[in-house]
Amino acid sequence: MIKSLLVANRGEIACRIFRSARRLGVRTIAVYSDADAHARHVRAADEAVRLGPAPARDSYLDMVRILAAARASGAEAIHPGYGFLSENAQFAQACADAGLVFVGPPARAIAAMGSKIVAKTRMRAAGVPVLPGYAGEAQDLASLEREARSAGLPLIIKPAAGGGGKGMHIVRSEAELAAALAAARRLAESAFGDGALLIERYLPAPRHVEVQVFADSHGHYVHLGDRDCSTQRRHQKLIEEAPAPDLPGELRARLRAAAVVVAREIGYVSAGTVEFLYDGREFYFMEMNTRLQVEHTVTEAVTGLDLVEWQLRIAAGEALPLTQEEVRLSGHAIEARVCAEDPAHGFLPSAGRLALLEWPQGEGVRVDAGFESGDTVPDSYDSLLGKVIAWAPDREQAAARLATALEHTYCAGVRSNEHWLARILRSAVFREVRHDIALLDKGAARFAAPAQLPDEVLVLAALATHLAGRPAGAVSPWQVGDGFTPNLPARIGYRFAFHGHLHAVELECPGGAPRVARLANGATLEVAEATLEGESVAARLAARRFKARCHRDAEHLVLWVGAGEYELRLDDPRTQEFAASAASGGLTTPLPGVVVAVPVSVGQQVAAGDALMVIEAMKMEHTIAAPYAGTVISIHFARGERVPEGRALLELKRAEG
Repeated sequence: MIKSLLVANRGEIACRIFRSARRLGVRTIAVYSDADAHARHVRAADEAVRLGPAPARDSYLDMVRILAAARASGAEAIHPGYGFLSENAQFAQACADAGLVFVGPPARAIAAMGSKIVAKTRMRAAGVPVLPGYAGEAQDLASLEREARSAGLPLIIKPAAGGGGKGMHIVRSEAELAAALAAARRLAESAFGDGALLIERYLPAPRHVEVQVFADSHGHYVHLGDRDCSTQRRHQKLIEEAPAPDLPGELRARLRAAAVVVAREIGYVSAGTVEFLYDGREFYFMEMNTRLQVEHTVTEAVTGLDLVEWQLRIAAGEALPLTQEEVRLSGHAIEARVCAEDPAHGFLPSAGRLALLEWPQGEGVRVDAGFESGDTVPDSYDSLLGKVIAWAPDREQAAARLATALEHTYCAGVRSNEHWLARILRSAVFREVRHDIALLDKGAARFAAPAQLPDEVLVLAALATHLAGRPAGAVSPWQVGDGFTPNLPARIGYRFAFHGHLHAVELECPGGAPRVARLANGATLEVAEATLEGESVAARLAARRFKARCHRDAEHLVLWVGAGEYELRLDDPRTQEFAASAASGGLTTPLPGVVVAVPVSVGQQVAAGDALMVIEAMKMEHTIAAPYAGTVISIHFARGERVPEGRALLELKRAEG
């Protein structure tokens, strides 16, 4: 067995690999950028080595620095995790040349699947179903545009060296083609160092199914069942499950057999995933991820196996622990990716300090997390905070168990998506397996949080604020915030902002304790047994008792009531903040990032909705659009410059009339 292991990665996957390595008695070594100096994966390792500045190219993507860290720490092996250098054949070969064990496939196998162009050509020759499209050598934009027009619409453009859905663009009209090719080329070059693009026929509503395969260096191959990863947004998987539901038995058998053919064809070793699109009749080879997948956890849940342990043993030269006949699948497992993003505002990535992050517990529930309360989410990397996995004897129970677990995940200080995911899991379209990869891109709004603030939540917010402000053991009436006024009812008013609207509530506190809540809408609720214990506020309102988990940070208050999450801001007219907005001609970025394109120039006239600037943050592009027609009078940032959150990007003068 390997004695010491460096994980060339960060976040939850580094923590997860360390967990298996520690159980096997392997010494663990973390690497980190300056942005991750105090990160959870650094704390989880036996030793940690600094790589460099925050940008990935200067840290997690710098092969020279990672190999130097391995030498300095005395590492025997390197596990790449997923993302970064995990599917880089050059890195795998560099590890071998340096005398290090690369915990993954050999460089030649990675190279065989490193280009989607080469991979699809090879798999078609092996008899694996492949979608039609263009995978030629002519890669200038003019040639690609010509070939795309010839292939017909709709189509999808992919970085040939890419993975994880990054850089993909769907084109439905010829007017979109040139811009989509240019954007895909930019992301392919920046994210993968290779601008080659693949064009193929676009299936508008297929399911994404995949097969986990494993192979050792002794020529043994197995599959560990299939998964469904169809719940995606912008090609990023969010909910994954095993086994893939509602597949005909004969097709499932052919799917698994085809995956093993793919692995054999390239002489694969270690863990890999063969991905397919399924249109309801046939499946088509999409790509092979030559690494451990984010969603390997659901396969572990239904097989009872530790796939990281398998990787380590195979890297040490051992044979596969089980034959195909010995692999057993039991029950159903579903995983949800909890990400730092804001579903209420176009899923903008969120960064900053996690004032609270409490993960769920319970029977059949597993959490693989890269962050906890007090950690800082940097803006330099992807937005994944952690994964919540639920297993149950059947799919219906697993979905309900996972939804409940997500509803008992508490995150404050950074926006996150766990309650949005819970609503998807409870929806009829998911439960009845009527979803496909287009579900969230077409109708994400159907899973939006309720825009209304229930009366009982408003009252609980007022009670939490009121009770938190009452001093313990007060001895003077001047120290008691009970609203006492001579000859008048003791009343205290609170106002909270929710979704851009102010909501007022007034508490009557005779004798210092809240007894009645009066709302601006005319509703009156009797209050009894109001308590604030730790981070829980409870009260009997009229004839019903309500309880909420709450977290207060300065003027912000987050309440979790049942399956609902409500973020409120305590409104104090004495401390109103005034800032320039788009209405006065200033356009700001809602998140820190890097300018990747400025398609306008000073003096240019633009129409409402025109793209003014493109910002890349957390590996995703975000377009800043003109809120109205006007003229660009100044531009404050150029392509390649980093912009902080809230900074004005340019000035736009509104057109007259």
